[in-house]
Amino acid sequence: MTHIHTPYGFHTTTDEVLQGIDLTGKRALVTGAASGIGVETARALASVGAQVTLAVRNTVAGQAVADIIRAATGNPHIQVVPLDLANQTSVRALTEAWTSPLHILVNNAGIMALPNLEQSPEGWELQFATNYLGHFALTQGLYHALAAANGARIVSLASNGHLFSPVVFDDLHYRFRPYDPWTAYGQSKTAAILLAVEASRRWGEDGIMANALNPGAIATNLQKHTGGLRTPVERQKTVRQGAATSVMLAASPLLDGIGGRYFEDLNEAELVTQRPADYLGVAPYALDPENARRLWDVATDLIH
Repeated sequence: MTHIHTPYGFHTTTDEVLQGIDLTGKRALVTGAASGIGVETARALASVGAQVTLAVRNTVAGQAVADIIRAATGNPHIQVVPLDLANQTSVRALTEAWTSPLHILVNNAGIMALPNLEQSPEGWELQFATNYLGHFALTQGLYHALAAANGARIVSLASNGHLFSPVVFDDLHYRFRPYDPWTAYGQSKTAAILLAVEASRRWGEDGIMANALNPGAIATNLQKHTGGLRTPVERQKTVRQGAATSVMLAASPLLDGIGGRYFEDLNEAELVTQRPADYLGVAPYALDPENARRLWDVATDLIH
């Protein structure tokens, strides 16, 4: 399997990735598009003609962002729909209401390092419930819309935080082991990568390809529980740099037919056998096809 190298890198911006790309007539859905890199991902896709739906918890904030995107891009086709990923009823409401083909699904929303164990209505650990199970249910629920697009792409936002933990199948929700904010976050982001691996395997013949990514270190409200961004300045990105890998996976012809991979700094990441000091690379457990199959089955049982 050929490793994917692109002409882009750490400093590349969304607009640079989208040069020469036209998404007119394509529909995109971006979760968590009311703040952070979700806003920029939505703006960038709209700037080259995509019809973009912002799926957000706070629809008032979402409408304000939609107004800004319309004004900035001249694209009137920006919609806002409510979505609370920690609430399976909310996820089902969105998927059952969706009727048109969906060309791009960006599973962008997330929470990080909750200091104390919190649970979803189902009793699931909240980071796993939000970052993974909500997106899994959304992705499954939109399968027919993705298949109808004849070449859909799923973008799964992970993190170098996946290097903190594999998916611990025997204790997904910290009912036995002591809760730890970072292993819980890591587990949820490993799961996000495994979602891309298995979706590509199961749905590739339907023209659906999924890839995962680490967007890098960008100062957003994601760090509200960690005292702000602590990454060294030279490793920090602007919002337009941070959203660039998402946008590349969503729209670039360089990724045609490519699925089940993990990218950082706009290139496929290297496999690592232990957590490196610079937190770059991807752990083998996050790309393991058996882990991906098992997690898909476990998640399917949980959400039904």
